[in-house]
Amino acid sequence: MSALTQLNIDDHNRVTTTDTRLLRRIVRDYKFRGHTAYDTLKMWPNVRKGEERNIFPYQEEADAMFNSALVYEIPVLRIFAEPLLVQVPEDTPEYSEALRLLKLLDFFLPITNIEDIPDKSILREFIGRSIFKY
Repeated sequence: MSALTQLNIDDHNRVTTTDTRLLRRIVRDYKFRGHTAYDTLKMWPNVRKGEERNIFPYQEEADAMFNSALVYEIPVLRIFAEPLLVQVPEDTPEYSEALRLLKLLDFFLPITNIEDIPDKSILREFIGRSIFKY
């Protein structure tokens, strides 16, 4: 299962799968693990190394693949991620990544009525109030 985002901002820029996964993780890590965006950005290179070593080489051998990306996902994640990203300290290497993500989020109008998101949606794993227990 992966968020295979297919959103193009314009003819030259798109939302990468990695950016969607990172935004998901920033929100989930804060809501359920007590991590700041800074903490998540700091550990992200190790997460990526683990993916390169343990997931990507084997993904073509899977019996099935599921694209978990949602068209409305980034506008919803924006309302959770933006306040977290603005708190990343300016004097850290992670600050430039936080700024880049904030600029990406600026391309999307926020969706603030999260009550409309189904409680069975995969997005609820990251923003909370899912009917599934983890």
